[in-house]
Amino acid sequence: MTKRKLTRRQAWRIDKIQQEREARASKKDVISRGELSEGDLGEEQFGLVIAHYGKLIDVQPIAVESAEDAIPDTVDGATASNIKRCHFRANLGSLVTGDRVIWRDGKTHGVIVARQDRISALSRPDPYGDLKTIAANIDRIVIVIAPFPEVVANLIDRYLVAAETTGITPIILLNKSDLINDDNQEKLLGLLHTYESLGYQVQTVSTQTGEGLDELKQYLAKYTSVFVGQSGVGKSSLVNALLPDTDIKVGGLTEQTQQGTHTTTTARLYHFPGGGQLIDSPGIREFGLWHMSPEHLIEGFVEFRPFIGHCKFRDCAHESEPKCAINKALEDGDISGVRFSSYLYILSTLEAEKH
Repeated sequence: MTKRKLTRRQAWRIDKIQQEREARASKKDVISRGELSEGDLGEEQFGLVIAHYGKLIDVQPIAVESAEDAIPDTVDGATASNIKRCHFRANLGSLVTGDRVIWRDGKTHGVIVARQDRISALSRPDPYGDLKTIAANIDRIVIVIAPFPEVVANLIDRYLVAAETTGITPIILLNKSDLINDDNQEKLLGLLHTYESLGYQVQTVSTQTGEGLDELKQYLAKYTSVFVGQSGVGKSSLVNALLPDTDIKVGGLTEQTQQGTHTTTTARLYHFPGGGQLIDSPGIREFGLWHMSPEHLIEGFVEFRPFIGHCKFRDCAHESEPKCAINKALEDGDISGVRFSSYLYILSTLEAEKH
């Protein structure tokens, strides 16, 4: 199909509309700059992004020992009185929950003028195929699973691969332990044992019985963590149990699919009274890895690493090739069949996810 040629008037009209859009965007930035030049804003101070609402961001003031400190050293609990809703400069790029920023207070809104370097960032592909950062400066990825909806090893492995490639330590948290029964116990415990044998930390909790909640609080108090997992595994219920004052909206499982309904609409950061922060992120049913190469994918399976590069053929696909080191490790029991199947399945979907 040939491209339709625009008339001179159509081209002028399109150009005019584009100029008007750019002028409106520029005006917004000029207003912020004007406030700064008129002295309507306070001195620069450090802050922490608590939540992001479109073009407005909630920022909490944080204390630092000196202006030269790159990383804030203390954070007080966030309350309605010490959180400021802010605009941000257009040249800052994207800002996400957990970002550390420099901002200036104003009469109604503050203005974020700079973003500090990120220590870490958790990203995932969005529906449009672009890689989108959803949380920053986190130390732990808490992969929440539950007996219902049914645990899918492939989904856990996707999260683990993502954690391994970002350098953020993962922990697997089995929620709703009160729902473990004779029908699912063997599968669940066997799956958890597989991950424990690989060196991953596993914890079990129940918001109904209180099992494991104290131990989880003690663990999370040391870090800034993010909860990830399928909708319906109880992430919001966990936040409510760990921080009762938050009153997060909770959704049940759909009757037909036994999948959870999405209740969290934006990532938000919460403070634990005893220390540590928690970022509650929107539910993710599928964690796409389309941006990842096959070489990076296999590196994300920690038990595969000792055998990578030892196959007879450099381009070995680890399927039926002779003298494949990965298949030999599988035969010897150094790699589990569940994890190998998961790797092959994710590998087969990489190309499909790109389209």
